[in-house]
Amino acid sequence: MSQTLHPTKIDIADNTRQAMVGLLNARLADAVDLATQMKQAHWNVKGPSFIALHELFDGIHTAVQGHVDNLAERITALGGTARGTAEVAASASALPAYPLDIHSGADHVEAVSAALAAFGTGIRAAIAEAGEAGDADTEDLFVEVSRDIDKNLWLVEAHAQEPR
Repeated sequence: MSQTLHPTKIDIADNTRQAMVGLLNARLADAVDLATQMKQAHWNVKGPSFIALHELFDGIHTAVQGHVDNLAERITALGGTARGTAEVAASASALPAYPLDIHSGADHVEAVSAALAAFGTGIRAAIAEAGEAGDADTEDLFVEVSRDIDKNLWLVEAHAQEPR
């Protein structure tokens, strides 16, 4: 979705800024959705690993909220308007819907790891797109997000892995 850019003295061509604002807003919708999914897991997990998973999902939520803020602020730095409402996220997120009828730790580990993996895939595609557009700062932001999401995916997946 194209939008009118606000004037800025940033030395990035308007067409590049427009493309990056669109890309950032798409990933912002995913990030807002991911943050709510982490809270859904945090609130509803049950079972023997409750406290560990409850705290892990809350920590991931906090990290994702930081990414939401950074993505939105990059959009505005480029002269765009951050579209970060729940309504936008609900209609624009590329993430799979979070199952609302699960409770066990194992089921939430599966659902959270699927959400993190899907989000990471979208972020890695955004890294490539920002790099091809020549916007190194947006590319770097996406790299930072990717690195953190991969780390959190590892922390979640470790709950489903048995030692060898």
